[in-house]
Amino acid sequence: MKQCIENPNDLKWEEFWAEKLENKIDKDWDKAAPGFFKRTRKEDYQIALFDMLKLDENDRVLDVGCGEGSITIPLAKKVKKVTGIDSSPKMLEYLEKRAKDNDIENIETILKPIEEIEYDEIGDMDVVVCSRSLNGIIPIKEVLTQLNEIANKYVFITIFGPENKKIEKDFDAEIGKKTEDFPDYNYFFNILFNMGIYANIERFDLNNYREYDSIEEAMDNGKFRLDLYSDDEKELLKKYLERILTYNEDTKKYYNVKDKADWIMIWWKKS
Repeated sequence: MKQCIENPNDLKWEEFWAEKLENKIDKDWDKAAPGFFKRTRKEDYQIALFDMLKLDENDRVLDVGCGEGSITIPLAKKVKKVTGIDSSPKMLEYLEKRAKDNDIENIETILKPIEEIEYDEIGDMDVVVCSRSLNGIIPIKEVLTQLNEIANKYVFITIFGPENKKIEKDFDAEIGKKTEDFPDYNYFFNILFNMGIYANIERFDLNNYREYDSIEEAMDNGKFRLDLYSDDEKELLKKYLERILTYNEDTKKYYNVKDKADWIMIWWKKS
């Protein structure tokens, strides 16, 4: 797609964003939910996120793409009310279980795709949090318009940083497979800029690399799209991980220092 322009600010970045995602294959989040629920634990991403969020105990928060509640539950402990929205019934089932297990009663859930979020249904919220949930959303400008209208105070969004999925990309390159390609965060910033939203950008300083109890756990941890791999490719993945992961005799864990998350926080204050 070529756009003839005289002013760079006239670029329709949302069209570039959509073009980048035109071949994406959606994950079966219901199928993925049990694994997310089982392995979710406090991590440096969560610590970095909450260090940046600006929350008040009386806030009403919309958690967009809440999943099984890894962010929703700690949010609910800090604010008056959290509304979690997600397209997966199974994810919301696990969220409700986690809330019950923690004796938390200030969470409500809405079963709906992110693409269908509307201010007229949600109403006013103090803060909107979109944690790792907007990378694959195609009608991004429409969604951002609704989220900006919903928020009275702040919008906080995290999306992939430039070095995310490093070992996954290295493996796909080895077997000649194209890795899922998401738009870079500069697309996101420019979409917001053209909407008249002048956002702040901060990169999370995440130092902790991932650790696994086994090679099988390293394969089936949500980072690799196993549903897109053939049986032969899964076997190659196992051998790849056996080669690149180091076993720590003290912790009894497998790790690779390059296996770290990379996330960008994009946020703005409502005027």
